[in-house]
Amino acid sequence: MSTQTVRTQTLPTGYALVRAGRRGSFLLHRRAAVTALCLAGALAAVCLAYLCVGEEFVSPGEVIDVLLGRPSAQELTVGTFRLPRMTVGILVGAAFGIAGGLIQTVARNPLASPDIIGVSQGAGALTVGAMTFGVTSFALLPYVSMAGGLLAAALVYLFAWRGGLHAGRFVLIGIGFAVALRAIIQLFLTSGDYLVAQQAKVWLTGSLNDAGWDRAAPVAWTLLLLAVPLCWAARAQRTVALDDDTATALGVRLNRVRGGLVLIGVVLASVATGAAGPVDFVALLAPQIARRTARTAQTPLVCSALTGALIVVLADLLARRLFAPTELPVGVLTAAVGAPYLIRLIIKGRGAQARTGGGTA
Repeated sequence: MSTQTVRTQTLPTGYALVRAGRRGSFLLHRRAAVTALCLAGALAAVCLAYLCVGEEFVSPGEVIDVLLGRPSAQELTVGTFRLPRMTVGILVGAAFGIAGGLIQTVARNPLASPDIIGVSQGAGALTVGAMTFGVTSFALLPYVSMAGGLLAAALVYLFAWRGGLHAGRFVLIGIGFAVALRAIIQLFLTSGDYLVAQQAKVWLTGSLNDAGWDRAAPVAWTLLLLAVPLCWAARAQRTVALDDDTATALGVRLNRVRGGLVLIGVVLASVATGAAGPVDFVALLAPQIARRTARTAQTPLVCSALTGALIVVLADLLARRLFAPTELPVGVLTAAVGAPYLIRLIIKGRGAQARTGGGTA
């Protein structure tokens, strides 16, 4: 009894010890768990509304019949058109949410996300280049995007390395690469076929139009294959959040851990970009919302994934119906929300810097 009391008293505030069998146990943040359940419930409600609402309204009962495989007259509308598109939105949003959380953790900067530091632009540049030269299969584009994102991230990481990874340098060099890669994208758009360029422009805004199961498969497989590394990443965030001296004193190979977290984040962001285009600001918003809602020291990856999925599905629902029958790309809605939030973060950062005296030259 005394041993159990000591263990309970030494747990961090807000955490519970969960036993996974006889040999293993893990810490669970209570508020993060409640937040995850609430987000899952909100996502389920939005998904039901997504499948019901459209040019033709489908009753919730008919939607459930289709999902359960029962005979229904709405099989074409729900099962063929709406369900695959919604599934792609869920997977893409979850991937962007996790990727943004990991990269922000490594950079220790809320401004660091794949669409800010050049990863999405690298994925976009190689993908648009491939489309210009005739590769238009959405089954292949996620893998092309992954290669482009990894190459861009490797270059940013290489140029930011000075005996270690400096967070501020990493973000600034990433922004520089993002600008350069946007110029390359424009070069491909102006030099390619007109129809291909128009298709690429729609893709570059971030769009789920005509999204099918072929787009969902690469993202789903990537998330499945990275399940174990993501469990490691959730724990590794705690050591990366420490200052360098403390982490090194604890025996943490900090540069390797940072490299692993960045690699996972880049792969997820790149595959998601290939499936739906660079849906801007989801990777920026989702981790911040999840962290503030759960009130955790590190980004809760499950909450971040659910928040990202909720943002994308809700934004696409609004994009389909706000100006019906015209459908907007989902990236237009996320940019309309994310851009003001980015400006707020910049202004807030400058205000904090001025209060601490860092803004004086």
